[in-house]
Order: sequence, then structure tokens, then C-alpha cells
Amino acid sequence: MYHSKIICICLMVLSVFGCKKNKETQKQIAKPNILFILVDDLGYHDLGITGSTFYETPNVDKLANEGMMFTQGYAASSVCSPSRASIMTGEFTARHGITDWIGAKSGEEWRTRKRHDKMLPADYLQTLPEEDVTIAEAFKSNGYKTFFAGKWHLGGEGSYPENHGFDINIGGIEAGSPNGGFFAPWNNPKLANKIPGENLSMRLAKETANFINKHKDTTFFAFLSFYAVHAPIQTTEAKWKKYRDKADSMGIVETGYKMERVLPIRQVQDNPIYGGLVETMDDAVGVVLKALKDNGLDKNTIVVFTSDNGGVASGDNYSTSNLPLRGGKGYQWEGGIREPFFIKVPWLKNEISKTEIPVINTDFYPTLLDLANIPLKPEQHKDGISLKPILEGKQLNFNRPLYWHYPHYGNQGGEPVSIIQENNWKLIHYWEDGHQELYKLPSTEIDNLNVISRHSELAEKMGRALMNWLHNVGAKYPVLDSEYNASKAEERYRNALKNKWPALEKNRLEVLAKDFQPNKDWWKSKVTVD
Repeated sequence: MYHSKIICICLMVLSVFGCKKNKETQKQIAKPNILFILVDDLGYHDLGITGSTFYETPNVDKLANEGMMFTQGYAASSVCSPSRASIMTGEFTARHGITDWIGAKSGEEWRTRKRHDKMLPADYLQTLPEEDVTIAEAFKSNGYKTFFAGKWHLGGEGSYPENHGFDINIGGIEAGSPNGGFFAPWNNPKLANKIPGENLSMRLAKETANFINKHKDTTFFAFLSFYAVHAPIQTTEAKWKKYRDKADSMGIVETGYKMERVLPIRQVQDNPIYGGLVETMDDAVGVVLKALKDNGLDKNTIVVFTSDNGGVASGDNYSTSNLPLRGGKGYQWEGGIREPFFIKVPWLKNEISKTEIPVINTDFYPTLLDLANIPLKPEQHKDGISLKPILEGKQLNFNRPLYWHYPHYGNQGGEPVSIIQENNWKLIHYWEDGHQELYKLPSTEIDNLNVISRHSELAEKMGRALMNWLHNVGAKYPVLDSEYNASKAEERYRNALKNKWPALEKNRLEVLAKDFQPNKDWWKSKVTVD
């Protein structure tokens, strides 16, 4: 009898203790931490989890497997600044007005590029609008400590992260690429040089980890925005050798490019420098995730991982291939806008870990507010919806039209276009001559099969909806250039075919040669830095 009473008392104590712990857990879940990881120029197929057999990304792969993978996750633009502005505001590019990467020429100034294009690109905003309430401001106003590290590219001084809701800004300036490269010393007034040869991605990860360590007892919104894997592509000699040997073992093909409409485009993932850059980004992600786990925060921290636009397959450094998706950064096809798109909510792990429901990066704003039990701001994130029901495993119809507006020419070969996508149909309107392409996703675009002739009524209906939407949001448009010279445009194309393509093939094989060395100190990366 005595022993029975003791057992009952012990069970009651354990029950009370368990209830208390459960309430504490519920409290943490009610106001979770947020870690948002944004990679620059990472292509959809640049990860092991999304199909690459060349790049190795174990940390990101693990994160994706622990959360929800949105296999039709999109960026709001095929280039960086517009896409980043859409994440911050929850608005499509035509609505917030930043439609090209900030710093790109427009209007008559475009002629100074000597591109000889048919149109003059539209004017666009070159700073994040002050009147918009950013996602950081929304979390800050609800008691979150806000942190930003890395690439900003949404305006100069006076429009830095700290001017748009971030309490702390490490490295966020107007630059769109890492001034000085990926190894210290770099040239960034918001990121001091400490150790010669230090890697930029690892430094940003350590700064983020330090923030987590310091604020583990608060509630935080941390935004890690890598400058990687943007050009200049750089890596260590050791990582170059690893991927050079891997490319060799897989079999180095003789031809790595083909011609797209105006520029060559990469067809194979075998660049060992880019491979090292991608893996270092993954190493850096591992540092931050370890900080969460070491501080006991991995169970109540939502983690987002995505990219701002497609992989650079053409133009810039011709770094990667997005096949079987067509195009890449700057292009209007899937390779330019479909991205890795993962959300890990630790307490919402479901049997369904993948979904083909089309989503877009404007959805992050309302989704994260919803998961944090913060009232939504529909007057701000007008073009986003909460994905919480999907994350909870509910089978709902999330069909809604998605819009893209890029009235510019991409450095990579893209053309001025506007796009509407709905019910897995994608209509592309070309502003140069008004012609349109219609694709049934995912198959026909991959096969480069424009089916508009078979579905003319659908195309007409979608075209009207697109034009109405653009008009309603006050979109700006490109105009025909009265000084357009068709013969000079043709000469530019012939030069790309005759000279650029062979030069790229030669450079590709040089980088894969056993005796390749970019310079005597491998971008100062021979300094060993933990």
C-alpha cells in the first residue's frame, strides 16, 4: 500500500512536470525564431537534393529532407534586386517598381552598353520604397530582434537593412557582388577585415552563429543573405582539385555549350571552381544550423532556404547548367525563375515532404507571420499567400495566377517580357514584337515546345488577364528604340557565335586541366582559416 502511494505521487509529479515542459514547448512554438537563408544565383539543380550529381551539398540536403520541399517554388524575378524586394515586401515586381537589378542602365542610357537591342528598357525604382513595411519591420514591431548578414542590393546609404527594420546589419550595402571577392581582404564598410584569406561565406555564417549564440534567450528574425554563389566565382585550391578530379572521373565532355537566342549557354555541370563555391556555401549553412542545435533552438526555429533567381548558365561567368530546365539567370524560362524553395517547421513534420503546388517568394512574408501567430498584413503583402495550410499537410486548392514583369534585357540573354502562370499554363509576352509563347508545365517548356497554336483561345484569355493586371498595378514598359540598327544586332550575334562560344569552350577545358592555376596565391585563399 505504501509503495503504491509513492508510485502514485511520483506519477503525479512527473505528470505536472511533463505538462509544464509541454506548455513551455507550446510557448516556444507560439513565438518561434526565424532563420531565413537566401543564396545568390543558386540554380534549381545546383543541389544534391534537387538532382545534381556534381555539386555536394549535404547540409542543405539534410535541411530540405527535414522540412517541406516546394518543387515548383519560384522567385519573383530572374534577376536579384527585384526578387529580393519581393521577399521583403510581399509584392510582385511590377507593383513595388524595382524591376531590374539596381544599377542597370535604362532608357536612352541603355545605348551606352552598345548592345544594339530593339528596345530601350523601362525606368525602374533604384531603392526599396520607404512606405513599404518590410518583413523585418513586421517582425521587429512584434518584439523580434532582427539581424541581417550579407548581400542587400536594395539601395545605397539611407536605404540599407538598418533603414528597413533590421537592428543589426553585417555586410549589407548597395553592392550586388562581393567587392574584393570571396577571400579577405574585401572592400565592405559594413564588414571589417579580420584574417587574411578568410572566406566570405564562412565569415557571414559565423557572424550569424554569433548572433544566435548571443540572442538565444530572445526571439529573433535572422536573415543570412549569402553573396555566394554570385560572380566572381572563386574557391580554394583543395576544393578546385576535388571537383576537377570528380569531373574527370565522370568523364569530361568535349563540348560544354550551345547557342541560345543571342548568347552561348552552358549545358553541363562540371565547373570545379563553381563546385567549390557551392560546397563552401553549404559548409557555411552547416555552421549556422549547428549553432541552432548547440543552443537548443533547432526545435523552435523555422528555417527557410531559397535563391533569388536561377543559376548563371549564360553571361557573367557561365557558371552552371540548369538542364533540364531551359535558360538560367536573366532568362524568362523556368531555369531563370524556378528555385530551391524549402521551409522547415520543426513541429510540423508530416509524411508529405514534397508538394508540386506552385508557390513564389512573395509567399514567405505572410507564411512566416502566420507561423509566428502574428496578424497578417494583406495591405502590404498583396501578392503573397500563407503556405501554412500546405505545411500542415492540408490538401487545399492554392491555384492563383502568378505574374512576372521584366521590361529589360538581361546580361545573360533574356528579353523584355511579362509572364502569367496559372493552372500549370505559362504565357510569355515579348515586348519587342508582341509575340507570345504558351507552355504546359512542366513538360513542354523543357522540350522547348511552344503550344500556343493549339490553344489560341486560352492564350488570348491569359494574355488579357496579364495586360489587365499590369495596367492595374501601374507597370512601366520598354519602348522601341528609334536608333535600332538591325545589322549591328546581327553582327553582335555572329560575334557571339564565332568568337565567344569557342573562347568559352577553351576556357572550360583550361579550368579542368590538371595544371590549372588562376594566380600564384589562389585569390589569397592558401591562408588556412578555420
